Amino acid sequence: MLDRPVSELSKPRRRLPNQRWQIYLQKPEFAQNLAGLTNISPIVSQLLINRGMETPEQVQAFLNPESLILPSPLEDFPDLAISLELLQNAIASQTKIAICGDYDADGMTSTALLLRSLRTLGAQVDYAIPSRMHEGYGINKRIVEEFHSEGVGLILTVDNGISAFEPVARARELGLAVIITDHHDIPQKLPPANAILNPKLIAESSPYRGVAGVGVAYILAVSLAQQLGETKGLIQPMLALFTLGTIADLAPLTGVNRRWVKRGLQHLPKSNLPGVRALIQVGGVQTRENERAGGDEEKLQNPKSKIQNPKSLKPEDIGFRLGPRINAIGRIGNPQTVIELLTTDDIQVALELAKQCEQTNTSRQLMCEQIEQEAIAYVETEFVTSLQKDRVLVVVQPNWHHGVIGIVASRLVERYGVPVFIGTYEDEKHIRGSARGIPEFHVFEALEYCHDLLGKFGGHKAAGGFSLPAENLEMLRSRLIEFANQCLEPQHLKPLLKIDAEVNLNHINQQLYQQLNALHPCGMDNPDPVFWTPNVQVVEQKIVGKGHIKLTIAQTIDNQQYKIKAIAWRWGDYFQLPLRVDVAYKLRENYFNGNTTIELELIGVRLPIQLQQFFASPPTPSSTTFEYNQRHYTCGFYKNGIEAELRIKNSEGKVLAMQPGHIIGLLGTNRQNAKEVDISQQQYDNIIQAALQALSVKS
Repeated sequence: MLDRPVSELSKPRRRLPNQRWQIYLQKPEFAQNLAGLTNISPIVSQLLINRGMETPEQVQAFLNPESLILPSPLEDFPDLAISLELLQNAIASQTKIAICGDYDADGMTSTALLLRSLRTLGAQVDYAIPSRMHEGYGINKRIVEEFHSEGVGLILTVDNGISAFEPVARARELGLAVIITDHHDIPQKLPPANAILNPKLIAESSPYRGVAGVGVAYILAVSLAQQLGETKGLIQPMLALFTLGTIADLAPLTGVNRRWVKRGLQHLPKSNLPGVRALIQVGGVQTRENERAGGDEEKLQNPKSKIQNPKSLKPEDIGFRLGPRINAIGRIGNPQTVIELLTTDDIQVALELAKQCEQTNTSRQLMCEQIEQEAIAYVETEFVTSLQKDRVLVVVQPNWHHGVIGIVASRLVERYGVPVFIGTYEDEKHIRGSARGIPEFHVFEALEYCHDLLGKFGGHKAAGGFSLPAENLEMLRSRLIEFANQCLEPQHLKPLLKIDAEVNLNHINQQLYQQLNALHPCGMDNPDPVFWTPNVQVVEQKIVGKGHIKLTIAQTIDNQQYKIKAIAWRWGDYFQLPLRVDVAYKLRENYFNGNTTIELELIGVRLPIQLQQFFASPPTPSSTTFEYNQRHYTCGFYKNGIEAELRIKNSEGKVLAMQPGHIIGLLGTNRQNAKEVDISQQQYDNIIQAALQALSVKS
């Protein structure tokens, strides 16, 4: 029987995260063989299989990225040689060089990297970054004209420029040389630059293919230093900035990015760059103060926000602690603050600028929280009942800061599971916005579908930006609903949670955590491992900080109970969690008062499919009928060999059959034509719960 009485089961319960779980197919024999061949644990082997690695050679190249034999960048980037020649000539003749950067973390770290390296190599160099609020992304004619009036002879774009045909053409008309370094998608017509360095223009097989803008800048700077024979003291500072920018920009941590980021993370804590040291100090201060005060709960005020161990940084330290302080400046502050921070050699100046980043990030957090709450209230009032029909959310309100609405869009996607287009009024007649998608929805194609209603727009599959005349808003909403209904099915409208493997709580220990270190650094295209444990008991739970759930969960195995602590960031809306749930999580080390423990960071929870108790003691009678979604079903327990199985049959004769402890069931009219299905998927889970409740009522 179920743990809770039927009367309690039938009560409406507070909602849980609206997720669909996708659990990777486990290949225990294959994983065991691969583990033996590569001298790693079977669990790490299974995780690598999940990430597409199937041969010992692929595994070794991944685990030891330094073993990759890299081609010379001169071989892979056709315009690198001419770029180096232009820069060498400019340095030799003291021709003024001007960098045009971008206001995001990638653009600002790229700008700082090239400023530092070119100045060290003897260049006369300055920079400009367009205004986020007034000009938008990328080099423009105003900047070109300004550079020309200042006597600039060579323009170097970083993290932008690949689509700037007219500004580049204007620069060439004025007699300026232009080198474009960018990593964004290639337009149909390339700008008439003297040289273009973009990984999207090189072979897909190249290890440099996945670099961000800061990666292109790093390759250019290192290549120039090597040609000039001036690499001493230059490489490590540039590697630090490369690492900051690559992780903050969410570039894929595979190939050469993985190799260089792994190196960079080792050097960052002992970096000689005052700006990096100041960022780490400001980022780590809070933890040390809390530990001195003995306050465990204070550490929960800002999720994922404390550098736990300053001696060895991980990508999440940059992604959740250092990166946001850089990005906050680009969103609502002056990018010059970050450029000066990362280029100064004065530690006192650096600390002052790092504190400015800290203050700006605090303002950004408060702004995000306020806009998010306003957006949720608006959605719940106006759109929540039509989301299943519309399959897209278009939210536009006045007086929101354009610099942070992209973050709010991501949070709304997480909450509602649909693509989100969010905007604010620039004035009475114009709207500017950001978009975030879900796996089955292509944001840039959606914007193209609405091109006649928009002003400027751009982006890629997962995200984009756009502007439009305010009078077109309702037409835009209708057109996006039309597009979403062409490519999305109802089952897509839940956030997708990819889960690597099932783990029992008694196997979670320091040894398992150390084994997972082989996968680091984790990030885009190499995500943190996600595990799940079925049917755990929530023995303690409370709200801490700004809406986080701190809890203890337990699992009973062979009459012994195993407990572990967990945290669920920003899950206050789901409090209190049911007493029995399936949980999905990442593993985290917690350092407190000199002790290190392994805890869970919950990222998924659902009601369990409580089949074990039913199969152990099937109810009497063992079959019944029920209705679900206005359809008629029969269900019951039947012997299949030595095991019992639950079968659910619809009015068309299709049967869903499952056995205890199995995630895979059979669906079909008979066993010969039945297909395997993942019964943990929501559509099967719902009907199984209905069948179990019907059987429990009859018993």
